Amino acid sequence: MSSLHKSRIADFQDVLKEPSIALEKLRELSFSGIPCEGGLRCLCWKILLNYLPLERAAWTSILAKQRELYSQFLREMIIQPGIAKANMGVSREDVTFEDHPLNPNPDSRWNTYFKDNEVLLQIDKDVRRLCPDISFFQRATEYPCLLILDPQNEFETLRKRVEQTTLKSQTVARNRSGVTNMSSPHKNSVPPSLDEYEVLPNGCEAHWEVVERILFIYAKLNPGIAYVQGMNEIVGPLYYTFATDPNSEWKEHAEADTFFCFTNLMAEIRDNFIKSLDDSQCGITYKMEKVYSTLKDKDVELYLKLQEQNIKPQFFAFRWLTLLLSQEFLLPDVIRIWDSLFADDNRFDFLLLVCCAMLILIREQLLEGDFTINMRLLQDYPITDVCQILQKAKELQDSK
Repeated sequence: MSSLHKSRIADFQDVLKEPSIALEKLRELSFSGIPCEGGLRCLCWKILLNYLPLERAAWTSILAKQRELYSQFLREMIIQPGIAKANMGVSREDVTFEDHPLNPNPDSRWNTYFKDNEVLLQIDKDVRRLCPDISFFQRATEYPCLLILDPQNEFETLRKRVEQTTLKSQTVARNRSGVTNMSSPHKNSVPPSLDEYEVLPNGCEAHWEVVERILFIYAKLNPGIAYVQGMNEIVGPLYYTFATDPNSEWKEHAEADTFFCFTNLMAEIRDNFIKSLDDSQCGITYKMEKVYSTLKDKDVELYLKLQEQNIKPQFFAFRWLTLLLSQEFLLPDVIRIWDSLFADDNRFDFLLLVCCAMLILIREQLLEGDFTINMRLLQDYPITDVCQILQKAKELQDSK
């Protein structure tokens, strides 16, 4: 470890040991990348995403309260419905009209159950193919959820619901903006079929199953947006970071902590996932146009070239912005980019500059290429050095 890196770790430790965290100082340090040693990144993200307050003395009680709240969500939204489903129709005499699967009432328990299944199937399909370039999400977690996996419990888990349902997944595909594929060609290989995944022994669960649970509970608590394809790519890096925390005491609660950090993050970016807001000032269309207006300001020649070829920002910047670049780079690089994004006090203005920097850094190829070549460049971005991209974005920010 270099002396410079040791010095940066010490700087972070100094800020984080204060009774009241100096947020501006923490943002300034985090913007240049957060060390992963000693769980520093996990702790900084929890503060930057407003999960932990700036007063250190409040951390223990807030974490205990939030983690217990998450356990309550598990009981109410997975365990109790699972028990109810297991008990429904045990005896035909017990089945009332309200409990009958064919009851047309939209508020009936069965109707809610079937609607939840539609959402669950889409989530299941997406989380199984999270980060296929690494095996992490297919591996067993060290801390399976005992509330769910207790052998004494006889109820329908999410895993059983997916296995038993007969709904066809294509009936529930909720994609955005007519985009048929939100995944980058070089990031995602074809996922194996469900049968090809390693079957974990009883009492174990894979990391992707934890992510599935987080997304299902989020969808239940936020029916206005529920689940939209792509949210899995937002929660994935958060969960990976918390579930690999070197501090086992924090790692044990990665699921609950990820849920609340994801919820806070979604509160800031959820408008990107709501189609009815696309053309509003908080919607994704406005942000895509802002990337082009910034490019026009910084490199008018490149801007005119893209305009001349009728390359619209929707063709590439939609995915870049909506998924916070999580599909353009490998996971460690995404995490490094997110250090800077989360440290941005005008979140996510810096993301627009990063997208603009990505265009300018391949300007020569774009100026020489035709429509087909340029579309390939933008949909499968060629530069892998994210530090170079972040440095260029910072230069653009400083040149305002």
